[in-house]
Amino acid sequence: MAEEVKQEAKPIIAQPVKPAQPEIKIAAQPAQAPKAESAVEYSDLIRIADKDVKGDVSVYMALTHVKGCDFMMANAVCNVLNLDKTAKCGYMTREQVLKIEDVMKHPDKYGIPVWMFNHRKDLDTGTDKHLIAVDLTLQQGMDIRFLKKIRVYRGIRHSRGSKKVRGQHTRSTGRKGRTLGVIRKKEMPKVAPKKEAGKK
Repeated sequence: MAEEVKQEAKPIIAQPVKPAQPEIKIAAQPAQAPKAESAVEYSDLIRIADKDVKGDVSVYMALTHVKGCDFMMANAVCNVLNLDKTAKCGYMTREQVLKIEDVMKHPDKYGIPVWMFNHRKDLDTGTDKHLIAVDLTLQQGMDIRFLKKIRVYRGIRHSRGSKKVRGQHTRSTGRKGRTLGVIRKKEMPKVAPKKEAGKK
């Protein structure tokens, strides 16, 4: 028989306990102020194509304040220049305003379709234009004077000062400021016939 090897039990040595390290507390840093949307200073009033617009109005709505720029043209300008439609127009720079005015005056250079222009087939040049602000007002006056000169129906109606120049009915509409209804003459009270003298 093989001799049984007796394994001696090793004595258990207690390991020294390491002292607990103190928790390192990091001082709280002061909260940083949120970054501004833009480094440009905010303006309470901004001028776009001879029109003063309040700075708290969105860019999309601010463009519609300009005469000759409707909602569709304003939308097209924002898409062409990649402008944020909901941003406040008071943060726009002067360079951005000049770029917007250039797009409004020359939309054909930026790929905006011709059917969105407000003055197509000009009588003098035959080209398609888009006019805004003072240019549109002057062109409208020139067009009306031309209609009066050639004595067409619309020109005659303009010369007479009528608001209806395209064949609309005028009996029931456009009557503000004029006499309404019919004024009847007051009826005289009936007087009994006088009896002639000498007759009973």
